[in-house]
Amino acid sequence: MADRVALVTGGTRGIGAAIVRQLAADGFRVAFSGQTKETVDRALETLRSEGVEAHGRAADARLEEDQKALVDFVDQELGRLDVLVNNAGIGAFDRVDRLSPETFRETVETNLFGPYYAIHYAAPLMKRGGGGFIVNIGSLAGINAFAGGAAYNASKFGLLGLSDASMLDLRHEGIRIAIVMPGSVATDFSHSHGNRNFSWMLSPEDVGRAVADLVRYPDRAIPSRLELRPSKPPKK
Repeated sequence: MADRVALVTGGTRGIGAAIVRQLAADGFRVAFSGQTKETVDRALETLRSEGVEAHGRAADARLEEDQKALVDFVDQELGRLDVLVNNAGIGAFDRVDRLSPETFRETVETNLFGPYYAIHYAAPLMKRGGGGFIVNIGSLAGINAFAGGAAYNASKFGLLGLSDASMLDLRHEGIRIAIVMPGSVATDFSHSHGNRNFSWMLSPEDVGRAVADLVRYPDRAIPSRLELRPSKPPKK
């Protein structure tokens, strides 16, 4: 893995940071993005204190020009791209009649347009290197709608469609694409939405392990969808 390069969007905390650490531990040269320079610098400092080498750049997932610049940064700094993990995402929850158009737009642009931009600009760089693997971090909310989830469900249902269609578009050119759909994960995101008991939830490291396992699959196979669930959720 020493010559292989991975890029993780939204890699400054939570699931993204766990993926960065796991891929680095597996021998990848890793780059990641965060929404602001401040969050990227803090994450780099933390990683260095742990002995993890990484490259970071601020990039807003909603902005096409930022995602293009991020891929160009990886090309210039590391010379190739073998693995792209589209992890950057946000959640906003409210009834559809109360949800503001601005919030709906921001959620869909971050969770769906962002991965599209990254795939669009990463694919030529991967092809130049002979292929690659793209992992999109989705959610079980991409197949299970819930009240208050109009924006989040729409973005994650859309991401599933984008992932599957892109896989069919690019597999004959050596680029494999998978989507990981976790259930409840114990992160700051979960805490901010009222969850108090984290013991039964998946950990960010569980998702990181899943990504690392996927990108090691033999070239002849595409494990294109992975549903990742807590083994002992509260009984209903």
